[in-house]
Amino acid sequence: MVTVGNPATNDPSETRGRWWPALACGLAGLVVFQFFGNSARGYIDTRSLFRWWGEQWIDPASECQHGWLILGVSLWLAWRNRPATASAGGGAGMAAASMLMGLAMHLLGYALQQTRLSIVGLLVFGFGWTVAAGGRSWGRAMIFPLGFLVFAIPLNVLDTLGFYLRLGIIGVSNRLAHGVGIAVIRNGTQLMSPDGRYSYDVAAACSGVNSLLALAALATLAGYVSFRRWPRRTLVALSCVPFAFLGNVLRIFLIVVAAAWKGQHAGQVVHDWFGFLIFLVVLGLVLALIGVIQNFWPEAAEERREKNGKSDLSPAKQTGWLSVVVIGVAAALVMLAAIRLDRMQLAPESGVILADNGIDPAPLPDAIGAGWVGHPAPVTEIERQVLPADTGFSRKSYGSTLDPAQWVLLSVVLSGKDRTSIHRPELCLVGQGWTIAGRSERDFPWPGGNGTKVRATVLRVERVVPTATGQNRRVPAVFVYWFVGAGREVPSSWERVWASSVDLLAHQRRHRWAYVFALTPLDADEADVFDRLQVIFNRALPVFEKAPGAGRVTSDE
Repeated sequence: MVTVGNPATNDPSETRGRWWPALACGLAGLVVFQFFGNSARGYIDTRSLFRWWGEQWIDPASECQHGWLILGVSLWLAWRNRPATASAGGGAGMAAASMLMGLAMHLLGYALQQTRLSIVGLLVFGFGWTVAAGGRSWGRAMIFPLGFLVFAIPLNVLDTLGFYLRLGIIGVSNRLAHGVGIAVIRNGTQLMSPDGRYSYDVAAACSGVNSLLALAALATLAGYVSFRRWPRRTLVALSCVPFAFLGNVLRIFLIVVAAAWKGQHAGQVVHDWFGFLIFLVVLGLVLALIGVIQNFWPEAAEERREKNGKSDLSPAKQTGWLSVVVIGVAAALVMLAAIRLDRMQLAPESGVILADNGIDPAPLPDAIGAGWVGHPAPVTEIERQVLPADTGFSRKSYGSTLDPAQWVLLSVVLSGKDRTSIHRPELCLVGQGWTIAGRSERDFPWPGGNGTKVRATVLRVERVVPTATGQNRRVPAVFVYWFVGAGREVPSSWERVWASSVDLLAHQRRHRWAYVFALTPLDADEADVFDRLQVIFNRALPVFEKAPGAGRVTSDE
Protein backbone atom coordinates (compact mmCIF):
# COMPACT_ATOMS: atom_id res chain seq x y z
CA MET A 1 0.00 0.00 0.00
CA VAL A 2 1.18 3.52 -0.77
CA THR A 3 0.34 6.69 1.13
CA VAL A 4 -0.36 9.37 -1.43
CA GLY A 5 0.92 12.74 -0.48
CA ASN A 6 -1.74 14.95 -1.96
CA PRO A 7 -3.41 17.22 0.57
CA ALA A 8 -6.42 17.64 -1.66
CA THR A 9 -7.44 14.04 -1.14
CA ASN A 10 -7.45 14.45 2.66
CA ASP A 11 -9.81 17.43 2.66
CA PRO A 12 -13.07 16.33 4.34
CA SER A 13 -15.17 18.60 2.14
CA GLU A 14 -13.59 17.10 -0.97
CA THR A 15 -14.19 13.60 0.37
CA ARG A 16 -17.87 14.43 0.84
CA GLY A 17 -17.97 15.95 -2.62
CA ARG A 18 -16.64 12.71 -4.08
CA TRP A 19 -18.72 10.26 -2.07
CA TRP A 20 -22.22 11.71 -2.35
CA PRO A 21 -22.35 11.53 -6.18
CA ALA A 22 -20.77 8.06 -6.06
CA LEU A 23 -23.40 6.89 -3.56
CA ALA A 24 -26.17 8.25 -5.80
CA CYS A 25 -24.77 6.37 -8.82
CA GLY A 26 -24.43 3.22 -6.74
CA LEU A 27 -28.03 3.50 -5.57
CA ALA A 28 -29.25 3.80 -9.16
CA GLY A 29 -27.33 0.66 -10.11
CA LEU A 30 -28.57 -1.18 -7.02
CA VAL A 31 -32.19 -0.52 -7.99
CA VAL A 32 -31.60 -1.79 -11.54
CA PHE A 33 -29.80 -4.99 -10.57
CA GLN A 34 -32.13 -5.75 -7.65
CA PHE A 35 -35.54 -5.14 -9.23
CA PHE A 36 -34.77 -5.53 -12.95
CA GLY A 37 -31.78 -7.85 -12.78
CA ASN A 38 -33.01 -11.19 -14.14
CA SER A 39 -35.36 -12.11 -16.99
CA ALA A 40 -34.70 -15.90 -17.13
CA ARG A 41 -37.51 -16.97 -14.82
CA GLY A 42 -37.83 -20.67 -15.74
CA TYR A 43 -35.46 -22.08 -13.10
CA ILE A 44 -35.27 -19.34 -10.45
CA ASP A 45 -38.33 -17.08 -10.35
CA THR A 46 -36.80 -13.81 -9.17
CA ARG A 47 -36.15 -10.38 -10.60
CA SER A 48 -33.10 -9.85 -8.40
CA LEU A 49 -29.74 -10.52 -9.99
CA PHE A 50 -28.22 -10.81 -6.52
CA ARG A 51 -30.69 -13.47 -5.43
CA TRP A 52 -30.32 -15.38 -8.70
CA TRP A 53 -26.55 -15.42 -8.29
CA GLY A 54 -26.70 -16.28 -4.61
CA GLU A 55 -29.07 -19.20 -5.15
CA GLN A 56 -26.57 -20.69 -7.56
CA TRP A 57 -24.13 -20.86 -4.64
CA ILE A 58 -26.47 -22.89 -2.44
CA ASP A 59 -27.96 -25.21 -5.09
CA PRO A 60 -25.91 -28.42 -5.42
CA ALA A 61 -27.27 -28.96 -8.94
CA SER A 62 -25.61 -25.75 -10.15
CA GLU A 63 -22.16 -27.05 -9.11
CA CYS A 64 -21.25 -23.50 -8.09
CA GLN A 65 -21.17 -23.86 -4.32
CA HIS A 66 -17.59 -22.60 -4.30
CA GLY A 67 -19.02 -19.13 -4.97
CA TRP A 68 -18.98 -18.25 -1.26
CA LEU A 69 -15.28 -19.05 -1.08
CA ILE A 70 -14.59 -16.99 -4.20
CA LEU A 71 -16.52 -14.10 -2.68
CA GLY A 72 -14.49 -14.32 0.54
CA VAL A 73 -11.20 -14.38 -1.36
CA SER A 74 -12.30 -11.41 -3.49
CA LEU A 75 -13.13 -9.40 -0.36
CA TRP A 76 -9.73 -10.29 1.11
CA LEU A 77 -8.00 -9.24 -2.11
CA ALA A 78 -9.93 -5.95 -2.11
CA TRP A 79 -8.77 -5.29 1.48
CA ARG A 80 -5.21 -6.33 0.62
CA ASN A 81 -5.03 -4.08 -2.45
CA ARG A 82 -6.70 -1.02 -0.98
CA PRO A 83 -4.71 2.21 -1.18
CA ALA A 84 -3.78 3.76 2.17
CA THR A 85 -5.60 7.02 1.41
CA ALA A 86 -8.22 8.31 -0.94
CA SER A 87 -7.15 8.53 -4.55
CA ALA A 88 -5.08 11.36 -5.86
CA GLY A 89 -5.99 10.52 -9.43
CA GLY A 90 -9.00 11.53 -11.48
CA GLY A 91 -11.13 9.14 -13.47
CA ALA A 92 -14.56 10.80 -13.57
CA GLY A 93 -14.89 10.01 -17.27
CA MET A 94 -13.64 6.45 -16.79
CA ALA A 95 -16.10 5.92 -13.94
CA ALA A 96 -19.10 7.13 -15.92
CA ALA A 97 -18.11 5.18 -19.03
CA SER A 98 -17.63 1.96 -17.04
CA MET A 99 -20.97 2.28 -15.28
CA LEU A 100 -22.75 3.01 -18.57
CA MET A 101 -21.04 0.01 -20.17
CA GLY A 102 -22.09 -2.19 -17.26
CA LEU A 103 -25.72 -1.09 -17.61
CA ALA A 104 -25.61 -1.68 -21.38
CA MET A 105 -24.18 -5.19 -20.91
CA HIS A 106 -26.88 -5.94 -18.36
CA LEU A 107 -29.64 -4.76 -20.69
CA LEU A 108 -28.29 -6.97 -23.46
CA GLY A 109 -28.15 -9.93 -21.07
CA TYR A 110 -31.68 -9.15 -19.87
CA ALA A 111 -32.99 -9.07 -23.43
CA LEU A 112 -31.28 -12.32 -24.41
CA GLN A 113 -32.09 -14.07 -21.10
CA GLN A 114 -28.36 -14.42 -20.46
CA THR A 115 -28.19 -13.70 -16.74
CA ARG A 116 -24.49 -14.48 -16.69
CA LEU A 117 -23.88 -11.59 -19.09
CA SER A 118 -25.80 -9.37 -16.67
CA ILE A 119 -23.46 -10.49 -13.88
CA VAL A 120 -20.48 -9.43 -15.97
CA GLY A 121 -22.27 -6.12 -16.47
CA LEU A 122 -22.64 -5.86 -12.68
CA LEU A 123 -18.89 -6.37 -12.23
CA VAL A 124 -18.10 -3.72 -14.86
CA PHE A 125 -20.52 -1.35 -13.16
CA GLY A 126 -18.85 -2.14 -9.84
CA PHE A 127 -15.46 -1.20 -11.29
CA GLY A 128 -16.84 2.13 -12.48
CA TRP A 129 -18.33 2.75 -9.06
CA THR A 130 -15.01 2.14 -7.29
CA VAL A 131 -13.35 4.65 -9.62
CA ALA A 132 -16.15 7.12 -8.91
CA ALA A 133 -15.73 6.65 -5.17
CA GLY A 134 -11.96 6.49 -4.91
CA GLY A 135 -10.38 7.51 -8.18
CA ARG A 136 -8.12 5.60 -10.55
CA SER A 137 -5.91 4.13 -7.83
CA TRP A 138 -8.95 2.45 -6.25
CA GLY A 139 -10.03 1.28 -9.68
CA ARG A 140 -6.64 -0.31 -10.34
CA ALA A 141 -6.69 -1.92 -6.91
CA MET A 142 -10.14 -3.46 -7.49
CA ILE A 143 -9.62 -4.82 -11.03
CA PHE A 144 -8.38 -8.24 -9.92
CA PRO A 145 -10.76 -8.71 -6.93
CA LEU A 146 -13.74 -7.93 -9.18
CA GLY A 147 -12.38 -10.06 -12.02
CA PHE A 148 -11.79 -12.95 -9.64
CA LEU A 149 -15.56 -13.09 -9.03
CA VAL A 150 -15.94 -14.46 -12.57
CA PHE A 151 -14.98 -17.84 -11.10
CA ALA A 152 -18.18 -17.67 -9.01
CA ILE A 153 -20.39 -17.40 -12.12
CA PRO A 154 -22.04 -20.67 -13.22
CA LEU A 155 -20.97 -20.80 -16.85
CA ASN A 156 -23.04 -22.92 -19.23
CA VAL A 157 -20.28 -22.76 -21.79
CA LEU A 158 -18.30 -25.02 -19.48
CA ASP A 159 -20.92 -27.72 -20.05
CA THR A 160 -19.68 -27.96 -23.62
CA LEU A 161 -16.04 -27.66 -22.53
CA GLY A 162 -16.60 -30.31 -19.87
CA PHE A 163 -18.28 -32.57 -22.39
CA TYR A 164 -15.29 -32.56 -24.75
CA LEU A 165 -12.90 -32.71 -21.80
CA ARG A 166 -14.80 -35.78 -20.61
CA LEU A 167 -14.51 -37.42 -24.03
CA GLY A 168 -10.77 -36.74 -24.09
CA ILE A 169 -10.29 -38.16 -20.59
CA ILE A 170 -12.28 -41.28 -21.48
CA GLY A 171 -10.37 -41.79 -24.73
CA VAL A 172 -6.91 -41.45 -23.15
CA SER A 173 -7.87 -43.63 -20.16
CA ASN A 174 -9.24 -46.28 -22.50
CA ARG A 175 -6.02 -46.35 -24.50
CA LEU A 176 -3.92 -46.53 -21.34
CA ALA A 177 -5.96 -49.48 -20.09
CA HIS A 178 -5.49 -51.33 -23.38
CA GLY A 179 -1.79 -50.44 -23.26
CA VAL A 180 -1.34 -52.33 -19.98
CA GLY A 181 -3.40 -55.29 -21.15
CA ILE A 182 -6.79 -54.50 -19.54
CA ALA A 183 -9.72 -55.34 -21.80
CA VAL A 184 -12.22 -52.50 -21.48
CA ILE A 185 -15.03 -51.42 -23.79
CA ARG A 186 -15.86 -47.78 -24.38
CA ASN A 187 -19.50 -46.92 -25.11
CA GLY A 188 -20.02 -43.17 -25.33
CA THR A 189 -19.15 -41.89 -21.88
CA GLN A 190 -19.12 -45.39 -20.37
CA LEU A 191 -16.21 -47.71 -19.68
CA MET A 192 -17.11 -51.35 -19.03
CA SER A 193 -15.55 -54.80 -18.94
CA PRO A 194 -16.44 -57.35 -21.64
CA ASP A 195 -17.65 -59.82 -18.99
CA GLY A 196 -19.82 -57.29 -17.15
CA ARG A 197 -17.78 -57.29 -13.91
CA TYR A 198 -17.74 -53.50 -13.82
CA SER A 199 -19.25 -50.55 -15.62
CA TYR A 200 -18.68 -46.85 -15.01
CA ASP A 201 -20.34 -43.85 -16.58
CA VAL A 202 -17.85 -41.00 -16.58
CA ALA A 203 -20.35 -38.34 -15.59
CA ALA A 204 -19.89 -34.59 -15.83
CA ALA A 205 -18.65 -34.51 -12.25
CA CYS A 206 -15.72 -36.71 -13.33
CA SER A 207 -15.01 -34.78 -16.51
CA GLY A 208 -12.68 -32.36 -14.76
CA VAL A 209 -14.87 -29.25 -15.07
CA ASN A 210 -15.37 -28.90 -11.31
CA SER A 211 -11.70 -29.48 -10.58
CA LEU A 212 -10.77 -27.29 -13.53
CA LEU A 213 -12.77 -24.36 -12.12
CA ALA A 214 -11.33 -24.81 -8.65
CA LEU A 215 -7.80 -25.20 -9.94
CA ALA A 216 -8.19 -22.28 -12.35
CA ALA A 217 -9.24 -20.07 -9.45
CA LEU A 218 -6.43 -21.27 -7.19
CA ALA A 219 -3.82 -21.12 -9.96
CA THR A 220 -4.91 -17.61 -10.90
CA LEU A 221 -4.76 -16.53 -7.27
CA ALA A 222 -1.38 -18.20 -6.72
CA GLY A 223 0.06 -16.58 -9.84
CA TYR A 224 -1.34 -13.20 -8.84
CA VAL A 225 0.19 -13.15 -5.36
CA SER A 226 3.48 -14.72 -6.51
CA PHE A 227 4.28 -12.43 -9.44
CA ARG A 228 3.85 -8.80 -10.40
CA ARG A 229 3.82 -9.15 -14.18
CA TRP A 230 0.88 -10.55 -16.13
CA PRO A 231 2.81 -12.88 -18.51
CA ARG A 232 3.92 -15.01 -15.55
CA ARG A 233 0.53 -14.81 -13.89
CA THR A 234 -1.20 -15.87 -17.11
CA LEU A 235 1.15 -18.81 -17.62
CA VAL A 236 0.42 -20.11 -14.12
CA ALA A 237 -3.34 -19.67 -14.59
CA LEU A 238 -3.39 -21.53 -17.92
CA SER A 239 -1.33 -24.41 -16.55
CA CYS A 240 -4.39 -25.68 -14.66
CA VAL A 241 -5.95 -26.97 -17.92
CA PRO A 242 -3.35 -29.63 -18.84
CA PHE A 243 -2.74 -30.44 -15.18
CA ALA A 244 -6.45 -31.01 -14.50
CA PHE A 245 -6.72 -33.15 -17.64
CA LEU A 246 -3.76 -35.32 -16.61
CA GLY A 247 -5.03 -35.62 -13.05
CA ASN A 248 -8.46 -36.84 -14.14
CA VAL A 249 -6.96 -39.25 -16.69
CA LEU A 250 -4.92 -40.74 -13.84
CA ARG A 251 -8.03 -40.99 -11.68
CA ILE A 252 -10.15 -42.78 -14.32
CA PHE A 253 -7.26 -45.07 -15.23
CA LEU A 254 -6.77 -46.08 -11.58
CA ILE A 255 -10.50 -46.76 -11.26
CA VAL A 256 -10.36 -49.13 -14.24
CA VAL A 257 -7.24 -50.84 -12.89
CA ALA A 258 -8.83 -51.35 -9.46
CA ALA A 259 -12.06 -52.64 -11.01
CA ALA A 260 -10.22 -55.05 -13.29
CA TRP A 261 -8.29 -56.34 -10.28
CA LYS A 262 -10.98 -56.55 -7.58
CA GLY A 263 -14.29 -55.72 -9.24
CA GLN A 264 -16.84 -52.91 -9.22
CA HIS A 265 -16.57 -52.13 -5.50
CA ALA A 266 -12.81 -51.61 -5.63
CA GLY A 267 -13.19 -49.18 -8.51
CA GLN A 268 -15.87 -47.30 -6.58
CA VAL A 269 -13.53 -46.97 -3.59
CA VAL A 270 -10.88 -45.40 -5.82
CA HIS A 271 -13.54 -43.12 -7.29
CA ASP A 272 -14.65 -41.93 -3.86
CA TRP A 273 -11.21 -41.42 -2.30
CA PHE A 274 -8.89 -40.42 -5.09
CA GLY A 275 -10.71 -37.27 -6.19
CA PHE A 276 -9.25 -35.16 -3.40
CA LEU A 277 -5.84 -36.83 -3.73
CA ILE A 278 -5.68 -36.06 -7.45
CA PHE A 279 -6.70 -32.48 -6.65
CA LEU A 280 -3.75 -32.16 -4.28
CA VAL A 281 -1.40 -33.68 -6.85
CA VAL A 282 -2.50 -31.23 -9.53
CA LEU A 283 -2.31 -28.30 -7.14
CA GLY A 284 1.22 -29.44 -6.25
CA LEU A 285 2.12 -29.34 -9.94
CA VAL A 286 0.86 -25.75 -10.16
CA LEU A 287 2.95 -24.73 -7.15
CA ALA A 288 5.95 -26.56 -8.59
CA LEU A 289 5.52 -24.59 -11.81
CA ILE A 290 5.58 -21.36 -9.79
CA GLY A 291 8.87 -22.46 -8.24
CA VAL A 292 10.35 -23.26 -11.66
CA ILE A 293 9.33 -19.85 -12.99
CA GLN A 294 10.82 -18.10 -9.97
CA ASN A 295 14.13 -19.93 -10.52
CA PHE A 296 14.43 -19.72 -14.31
CA TRP A 297 12.34 -16.64 -15.13
CA PRO A 298 12.69 -14.39 -12.07
CA GLU A 299 11.24 -10.95 -11.92
CA ALA A 300 13.60 -8.01 -11.57
CA ALA A 301 13.95 -6.49 -8.12
CA GLU A 302 12.29 -3.27 -9.19
CA GLU A 303 9.28 -5.24 -10.46
CA ARG A 304 8.84 -6.95 -7.09
CA ARG A 305 8.89 -3.58 -5.33
CA GLU A 306 5.92 -2.28 -7.33
CA LYS A 307 2.64 -2.08 -5.44
CA ASN A 308 -0.90 -2.56 -6.68
CA GLY A 309 -1.95 0.60 -4.92
CA LYS A 310 0.35 2.77 -7.03
CA SER A 311 -1.32 5.95 -8.22
CA ASP A 312 -0.36 9.15 -9.94
CA LEU A 313 -0.16 12.51 -8.18
CA SER A 314 -2.34 14.46 -10.58
CA PRO A 315 -5.02 16.72 -9.07
CA ALA A 316 -8.14 14.94 -7.95
CA LYS A 317 -11.16 15.08 -10.25
CA GLN A 318 -14.41 14.23 -8.58
CA THR A 319 -17.31 12.34 -10.03
CA GLY A 320 -19.69 15.29 -10.12
CA TRP A 321 -23.46 15.51 -10.15
CA LEU A 322 -23.49 15.59 -13.95
CA SER A 323 -22.37 11.96 -13.87
CA VAL A 324 -25.19 11.21 -11.43
CA VAL A 325 -27.71 12.64 -13.89
CA VAL A 326 -26.25 10.61 -16.76
CA ILE A 327 -26.19 7.35 -14.78
CA GLY A 328 -29.66 8.03 -13.36
CA VAL A 329 -31.16 8.59 -16.80
CA ALA A 330 -29.42 5.49 -18.14
CA ALA A 331 -30.70 3.41 -15.21
CA ALA A 332 -34.24 4.67 -15.80
CA LEU A 333 -34.03 3.78 -19.50
CA VAL A 334 -32.79 0.28 -18.62
CA MET A 335 -35.73 -0.22 -16.26
CA LEU A 336 -38.24 0.97 -18.86
CA ALA A 337 -36.69 -1.34 -21.45
CA ALA A 338 -36.82 -4.23 -18.95
CA ILE A 339 -40.54 -3.60 -18.33
CA ARG A 340 -41.21 -3.77 -22.07
CA LEU A 341 -39.13 -6.93 -22.41
CA ASP A 342 -41.04 -8.51 -19.51
CA ARG A 343 -44.30 -7.91 -21.34
CA MET A 344 -42.89 -9.63 -24.41
CA GLN A 345 -41.77 -12.60 -22.33
CA LEU A 346 -45.27 -13.19 -20.99
CA ALA A 347 -46.54 -14.11 -24.46
CA PRO A 348 -43.70 -15.43 -26.64
CA GLU A 349 -44.71 -16.56 -30.10
CA SER A 350 -44.57 -20.23 -31.00
CA GLY A 351 -44.21 -21.99 -34.34
CA VAL A 352 -45.92 -25.18 -33.18
CA ILE A 353 -49.55 -25.96 -32.46
CA LEU A 354 -50.28 -26.15 -28.74
CA ALA A 355 -52.25 -28.73 -26.79
CA ASP A 356 -55.25 -27.69 -24.74
CA ASN A 357 -53.09 -27.05 -21.65
CA GLY A 358 -51.12 -24.35 -23.49
CA ILE A 359 -47.79 -25.88 -22.40
CA ASP A 360 -47.27 -29.03 -24.46
CA PRO A 361 -47.18 -29.26 -28.24
CA ALA A 362 -50.20 -30.87 -29.87
CA PRO A 363 -50.31 -34.67 -29.40
CA LEU A 364 -48.67 -36.64 -32.19
CA PRO A 365 -50.94 -38.91 -34.27
CA ASP A 366 -51.61 -42.43 -33.00
CA ALA A 367 -51.05 -43.99 -36.42
CA ILE A 368 -49.29 -43.09 -39.67
CA GLY A 369 -51.46 -44.58 -42.39
CA ALA A 370 -51.87 -48.32 -42.24
CA GLY A 371 -48.18 -49.12 -41.88
CA TRP A 372 -47.08 -47.35 -38.69
CA VAL A 373 -48.55 -47.57 -35.21
CA GLY A 374 -47.64 -45.06 -32.49
CA HIS A 375 -46.71 -46.14 -28.99
CA PRO A 376 -46.31 -43.92 -25.92
CA ALA A 377 -42.74 -42.74 -25.32
CA PRO A 378 -42.81 -41.22 -21.83
CA VAL A 379 -40.58 -38.32 -20.87
CA THR A 380 -37.91 -39.53 -18.46
CA GLU A 381 -37.76 -38.34 -14.88
CA ILE A 382 -34.27 -36.93 -15.50
CA GLU A 383 -35.62 -34.73 -18.30
CA ARG A 384 -38.37 -33.47 -16.01
CA GLN A 385 -35.86 -32.62 -13.30
CA VAL A 386 -33.28 -30.95 -15.52
CA LEU A 387 -35.62 -28.82 -17.65
CA PRO A 388 -37.84 -25.98 -16.36
CA ALA A 389 -41.30 -26.95 -15.14
CA ASP A 390 -43.07 -25.16 -18.01
CA THR A 391 -41.21 -27.11 -20.72
CA GLY A 392 -43.66 -28.88 -23.05
CA PHE A 393 -43.31 -32.34 -24.57
CA SER A 394 -44.97 -34.45 -27.26
CA ARG A 395 -43.39 -37.80 -28.11
CA LYS A 396 -44.27 -41.07 -29.84
CA SER A 397 -42.41 -44.17 -30.95
CA TYR A 398 -43.73 -45.49 -34.26
CA GLY A 399 -43.33 -49.16 -35.15
CA SER A 400 -43.81 -50.67 -38.60
CA THR A 401 -46.60 -53.22 -38.93
CA LEU A 402 -44.74 -54.80 -41.85
CA ASP A 403 -41.27 -55.03 -40.29
CA PRO A 404 -41.05 -54.93 -36.46
CA ALA A 405 -37.34 -54.10 -36.69
CA GLN A 406 -38.18 -50.72 -38.21
CA TRP A 407 -39.10 -47.91 -35.85
CA VAL A 408 -39.00 -44.11 -35.64
CA LEU A 409 -38.87 -42.11 -32.41
CA LEU A 410 -40.39 -38.66 -32.98
CA SER A 411 -40.18 -36.00 -30.27
CA VAL A 412 -41.08 -32.33 -29.87
CA VAL A 413 -39.68 -30.34 -26.91
CA LEU A 414 -41.19 -26.87 -26.47
CA SER A 415 -39.48 -24.23 -24.33
CA GLY A 416 -41.35 -22.20 -21.75
CA LYS A 417 -40.54 -18.75 -20.39
CA ASP A 418 -36.88 -19.69 -20.13
CA ARG A 419 -35.21 -20.28 -23.48
CA THR A 420 -32.64 -22.59 -21.79
CA SER A 421 -35.12 -25.47 -22.13
CA ILE A 422 -33.53 -25.98 -25.55
CA HIS A 423 -29.91 -27.04 -25.99
CA ARG A 424 -27.55 -28.74 -28.41
CA PRO A 425 -28.62 -32.37 -28.95
CA GLU A 426 -25.06 -33.51 -29.74
CA LEU A 427 -24.16 -33.28 -26.06
CA CYS A 428 -26.98 -35.55 -24.88
CA LEU A 429 -26.50 -38.08 -27.67
CA VAL A 430 -22.90 -38.86 -26.84
CA GLY A 431 -23.67 -38.88 -23.14
CA GLN A 432 -26.32 -41.55 -23.84
CA GLY A 433 -23.78 -43.83 -25.48
CA TRP A 434 -24.06 -42.75 -29.11
CA THR A 435 -20.99 -41.99 -31.20
CA ILE A 436 -21.44 -39.35 -33.90
CA ALA A 437 -19.95 -40.65 -37.14
CA GLY A 438 -21.03 -37.88 -39.50
CA ARG A 439 -22.98 -34.63 -39.78
CA SER A 440 -24.76 -32.99 -42.70
CA GLU A 441 -27.89 -31.00 -43.55
CA ARG A 442 -30.85 -32.17 -45.60
CA ASP A 443 -34.12 -30.73 -46.89
CA PHE A 444 -37.34 -32.60 -46.21
CA PRO A 445 -40.32 -31.49 -48.37
CA TRP A 446 -43.26 -30.05 -46.48
CA PRO A 447 -46.36 -32.26 -46.85
CA GLY A 448 -48.60 -31.21 -49.70
CA GLY A 449 -46.01 -30.55 -52.39
CA ASN A 450 -46.14 -26.72 -52.22
CA GLY A 451 -42.36 -26.48 -52.67
CA THR A 452 -41.59 -25.52 -49.05
CA LYS A 453 -38.88 -27.56 -47.37
CA VAL A 454 -37.78 -28.20 -43.83
CA ARG A 455 -34.01 -27.94 -43.48
CA ALA A 456 -32.68 -30.26 -40.79
CA THR A 457 -29.37 -31.42 -39.36
CA VAL A 458 -28.66 -35.10 -40.00
CA LEU A 459 -26.36 -36.96 -37.61
CA ARG A 460 -25.16 -40.45 -38.44
CA VAL A 461 -24.72 -42.14 -35.08
CA GLU A 462 -23.93 -45.58 -33.72
CA ARG A 463 -23.72 -47.32 -30.37
CA VAL A 464 -22.42 -50.61 -28.96
CA VAL A 465 -25.14 -53.04 -27.85
CA PRO A 466 -24.35 -56.30 -25.98
CA THR A 467 -25.93 -59.46 -27.38
CA ALA A 468 -27.23 -62.58 -25.65
CA THR A 469 -24.01 -64.42 -26.52
CA GLY A 470 -21.87 -61.89 -24.68
CA GLN A 471 -20.61 -60.30 -27.87
CA ASN A 472 -21.03 -56.63 -28.75
CA ARG A 473 -22.34 -55.26 -32.01
CA ARG A 474 -22.53 -51.76 -33.34
CA VAL A 475 -25.98 -50.43 -34.17
CA PRO A 476 -26.00 -47.51 -36.64
CA ALA A 477 -28.83 -45.00 -36.71
CA VAL A 478 -29.87 -41.67 -38.20
CA PHE A 479 -30.73 -38.72 -35.94
CA VAL A 480 -32.51 -35.77 -37.57
CA TYR A 481 -33.33 -32.51 -35.79
CA TRP A 482 -34.32 -28.90 -36.35
CA PHE A 483 -35.69 -25.95 -34.36
CA VAL A 484 -39.04 -24.24 -34.92
CA GLY A 485 -39.74 -20.67 -33.89
CA ALA A 486 -42.47 -18.18 -34.73
CA GLY A 487 -42.31 -18.07 -38.53
CA ARG A 488 -38.75 -19.43 -38.46
CA GLU A 489 -37.11 -22.78 -38.97
CA VAL A 490 -33.38 -23.37 -38.47
CA PRO A 491 -31.30 -26.56 -38.50
CA SER A 492 -28.74 -25.73 -35.82
CA SER A 493 -28.54 -24.37 -32.30
CA TRP A 494 -26.20 -21.53 -33.24
CA GLU A 495 -28.63 -20.32 -35.92
CA ARG A 496 -31.43 -20.50 -33.36
CA VAL A 497 -29.51 -18.28 -30.92
CA TRP A 498 -28.64 -15.84 -33.70
CA ALA A 499 -32.23 -15.69 -34.96
CA SER A 500 -33.52 -15.13 -31.42
CA SER A 501 -31.10 -12.27 -30.84
CA VAL A 502 -31.81 -10.54 -34.17
CA ASP A 503 -35.59 -10.85 -33.90
CA LEU A 504 -35.63 -9.64 -30.31
CA LEU A 505 -33.31 -6.67 -30.73
CA ALA A 506 -34.41 -5.61 -34.22
CA HIS A 507 -38.09 -6.59 -34.28
CA GLN A 508 -39.04 -6.89 -30.57
CA ARG A 509 -40.20 -10.44 -31.22
CA ARG A 510 -39.60 -13.29 -28.79
CA HIS A 511 -39.70 -16.93 -29.84
CA ARG A 512 -40.92 -19.91 -27.88
CA TRP A 513 -38.63 -22.36 -29.62
CA ALA A 514 -39.46 -26.01 -30.21
CA TYR A 515 -36.81 -28.68 -30.71
CA VAL A 516 -37.91 -31.46 -33.08
CA PHE A 517 -35.98 -34.68 -33.55
CA ALA A 518 -36.47 -38.10 -35.13
CA LEU A 519 -34.32 -41.18 -34.50
CA THR A 520 -34.44 -44.34 -36.61
CA PRO A 521 -32.07 -47.27 -37.22
CA LEU A 522 -29.83 -47.19 -40.27
CA ASP A 523 -30.84 -50.71 -41.32
CA ALA A 524 -31.10 -50.08 -45.06
CA ASP A 525 -29.77 -47.76 -47.74
CA GLU A 526 -29.78 -44.15 -46.60
CA ALA A 527 -32.26 -43.26 -49.34
CA ASP A 528 -34.73 -45.81 -47.95
CA VAL A 529 -34.21 -44.54 -44.40
CA PHE A 530 -34.90 -40.96 -45.46
CA ASP A 531 -37.99 -42.12 -47.34
CA ARG A 532 -39.14 -43.78 -44.09
CA LEU A 533 -38.67 -40.53 -42.20
CA GLN A 534 -40.50 -38.60 -44.92
CA VAL A 535 -43.52 -40.92 -44.52
CA ILE A 536 -43.63 -40.06 -40.79
CA PHE A 537 -43.15 -36.35 -41.44
CA ASN A 538 -45.89 -36.24 -44.09
CA ARG A 539 -48.49 -37.24 -41.52
CA ALA A 540 -47.05 -35.79 -38.30
CA LEU A 541 -45.74 -32.37 -39.34
CA PRO A 542 -49.17 -30.80 -40.06
CA VAL A 543 -50.36 -32.05 -36.65
CA PHE A 544 -47.82 -30.21 -34.49
CA GLU A 545 -46.09 -27.59 -36.67
CA LYS A 546 -47.86 -24.55 -38.02
CA ALA A 547 -48.14 -24.58 -41.79
CA PRO A 548 -45.59 -22.37 -43.52
CA GLY A 549 -46.99 -19.13 -44.85
CA ALA A 550 -45.73 -15.97 -46.39
CA GLY A 551 -43.88 -15.15 -43.17
CA ARG A 552 -41.87 -18.36 -43.01
CA VAL A 553 -38.15 -17.71 -42.86
CA THR A 554 -35.81 -20.65 -43.44
CA SER A 555 -32.10 -20.84 -42.73
CA ASP A 556 -31.07 -20.38 -46.35
CA GLU A 557 -33.02 -17.18 -46.95
